[in-house]
Parts: sequence; C-alpha cells; structure tokens
Amino acid sequence: MKEDNFLLGQIEDKITQCENKYIVTHTGFLDSHQQSLARVYCRKSHIPVFDEEPAHENFPPTRSIFYGGYEDAERVVLISLPDYAALEDYDPLTVIRAVKADGSRELTHRDYLGSLVGLGIKRELLGDILVREDGADIIALADIAEFILMNYYKAGRTNLSLSQHPISELIVPQQKRTTITDTVASLRLDSVVASAFGLSRGKAAEAIGRGIVFVNHVEVTKPDFQVSEGDKLTLRGKGKACLLEVGGRSRKDRQYITIEKY
Repeated sequence: MKEDNFLLGQIEDKITQCENKYIVTHTGFLDSHQQSLARVYCRKSHIPVFDEEPAHENFPPTRSIFYGGYEDAERVVLISLPDYAALEDYDPLTVIRAVKADGSRELTHRDYLGSLVGLGIKRELLGDILVREDGADIIALADIAEFILMNYYKAGRTNLSLSQHPISELIVPQQKRTTITDTVASLRLDSVVASAFGLSRGKAAEAIGRGIVFVNHVEVTKPDFQVSEGDKLTLRGKGKACLLEVGGRSRKDRQYITIEKY
C-alpha cells in the first residue's frame, strides 16, 4: 500500500509539473498493476488520458499518454505533454538492439533482464524486451542508453553486440493469434476468462481474486464483473485476449462469443 501511494504521488507530481510549468514530463516504466493504479487515478481526477497520440487538432491544453513504444506494450510510461509538444518530437524512449554471437545458445527474456538488472539498472528504467533468435530489442528510457551501451556486453556467458536505434525502428516479433468461438453462461468476467485462457471457471475466479486479471488495462478483482464486446483482457503470465464479438444465444440459453487470443 505504501508503494502504491508513493507511485500515485509521483504520477500526480509529474502531471502537475506539466500543467503548471508547461513542460513535458514522464514517469518511469509502469507494470500492469501500476498502470491500473494510474488509470484509475487519472479517471477519478478527470485527467485527459490516451492510449495513442490524438490528432493535433484535438490536443487539450495538456494530455497524458500511456506509451510503451508499440501497440500492446506490457510496460509503459505515462508521458504528459502540453499542447505545443508532439510525442514524436519529445519521445523519451529508445531501442537498444542486442545481437548475440553466432553459434551461441538461445537466450530468453530472463537472460536479458537478469543481466541488465545485474548491472544495477532499476526495472523502472526498462520497458519490454522483445526477443528474437538472433538477439533482442530492449526498450529503455533514453537517459539510460549511454550507460547500457558502455557496460552491457554479456547476457550470462553469451557475448552481445549493441547498437542504439530510434523507437520507430523497433522490431516487433509477429504474435501468434488464435480465434476462439465458444458459449458461456453469461458475460461474467470469470466465464469469459475461463473460455479465453482454457481454465476452469474456479481457476479463473481465483486468478481474478489474486489481482492478476485486467480489463482494458485496469485491474478487476470481482468475478461477476460484466465484460462487453471489444474489451481487452489480460491474464498475467498467460497472455492477452479480446472479446471480438458477442452473438446470440444457444438453445440452452448460453451466450455465443468470439475471442481473439494472443
């Protein structure tokens, strides 16, 4: 609770700086729980928040954007901009491209993250790590880029070569997407999560109660929460899904749904 309150104080401070001093500000990277707290805070405080840059003619005096460098990023910063500033001109993120030595073993997300944290880099300075066969694209705050380039040359015992790139050159691996057609008793969150992620309804309800299920990036802890068509669901550790379509009802009075899982 203390950590949550401290985070919300930081977020309030960053947004207030943008409003009062008319400057660009941003937080460190937020995980799914922290992002949920930030979204709820902004909603209650009536702060304009976007998931992507709005058209320039729609800029409010100040705006805040949840931004991780690409669509569906898991870790994001909350960047606040006055109306004179465009995100593309004040982008706080950069890409560190790590390429592993030829013939070396396959590296995992854990290998990259563990070796970076081992350098003393705080997790809040690092965004998503997108792993490929030949290496990984590491999203980071631009402020830490020089330190990484100068000090990061191995993940475990595997040698790496590094280069820095703008976020526009980020390589995003293609996600495998699966379409699921099913029927559920109702559009309760536990029913839809069970269908999307192949769980029993009891296991889905348990996950919801543990606070690891998010609807449109906001943590939901009530199994009977009603899901709507178009809602995005996240089950931490299992992936993401979108309720694409809610159809009619079956002869047994169950609800037809179509889900895209990725």
